[in-house]
Amino acid sequence: MKRIGILMLVVFFCFVSTAWPQAEPQANYKIITFDAPGATLTLPLGPNVWGSIVGHYADASYVVHGFLRSPHGSFTTFDPAGSTGTYALSLNSEGAITGTYFDSSGMCHGFLRSPHGSFTTFDPTGSTCTMSGNINDFGVIGGYYTDSDGVSHGFLRAPNGTITTFDVKDAGTGSGQGTFTFFFNVLNEFGAITGYYIDSDGVSHGFLRAPNGTITTIDVKDAGTGSGQGTFGAVVNDFGAIVGWYIDSDGVSHGFLRAPNGTITTIDVKGAGTTPCDLACLQNGDGQGTFPQNITDLLAIPGYYTDSDGVSHGFLRAPNGTITTFDVKDAGTGSGQGTFTDASNQLVEITGWYIDANGVLHGFLRRAY
Repeated sequence: MKRIGILMLVVFFCFVSTAWPQAEPQANYKIITFDAPGATLTLPLGPNVWGSIVGHYADASYVVHGFLRSPHGSFTTFDPAGSTGTYALSLNSEGAITGTYFDSSGMCHGFLRSPHGSFTTFDPTGSTCTMSGNINDFGVIGGYYTDSDGVSHGFLRAPNGTITTFDVKDAGTGSGQGTFTFFFNVLNEFGAITGYYIDSDGVSHGFLRAPNGTITTIDVKDAGTGSGQGTFGAVVNDFGAIVGWYIDSDGVSHGFLRAPNGTITTIDVKGAGTTPCDLACLQNGDGQGTFPQNITDLLAIPGYYTDSDGVSHGFLRAPNGTITTFDVKDAGTGSGQGTFTDASNQLVEITGWYIDANGVLHGFLRRAY
């Protein structure tokens, strides 16, 4: 639990001395694949430090439900009352879960599921859809919501239920524009939150909002300046290091690491595709390149990359910059298939999903040993 902060950091540094000798990549690991009971697709979205995994799955009727997978592999499934679709998005070390659910009218709302299974639902004032994407170990929840004009705004929910909303100054005010955050670890233990905003020209820019509310804009030098291009902040660790990706003027994605002092390092996995992708291509999610998905406090960075054939593969970047790639054995090898990472815990246990040759999504856990 992060409330024992210094002790946990000692544990993490002990871990790095064993699992990351000489800052080399993990040589020995195993991949465990899994599906939620009765699932037609399974989408895990992150483990906590104890190895529990949260996510959601679709049943045979294509109704979506939340799940919690224990470190031993047992599943608990859940839905808030009145849900017609539950998307569990983040889990803290206490066992609290946050996410989003849809009601019968098609509106979406944030929820908090306590470690004991009780639910609290919430929405910022003016929200027509609340995307509750991340919860830290102190119970602070971060996310964004969309108003009746289709404009998005950031929010933070305190443990007592108080909601603070925010907007980046230069965010656009048209439908589909505004302030956004991703899911899992956009929020660190000190209350700093990262994400991106879309300006009035449709260009994206990263941002970091400090615990005191100060917002810093992040633009990678080589990011494109056309609609659908730009910089996307994804994750911030407890020391203020940020990873994300940027889309260049050709529509190709590149990872970046922004140090707490503002220095930016580009991350490109060897083998990542560089085929140009126009706005329609980007909107269809067909862009190639490198997509970091998390950063630990010790600067291990998992993610995935898409090659020139449109196939995705997992990667792990060690603190010294060495990159190891990996694939789930049963992942498909056609365009749009492959291995996709989405998160990890501080012990670099990586979760994600793979799409098989039939186009079906399954969960996986990559664990060092």
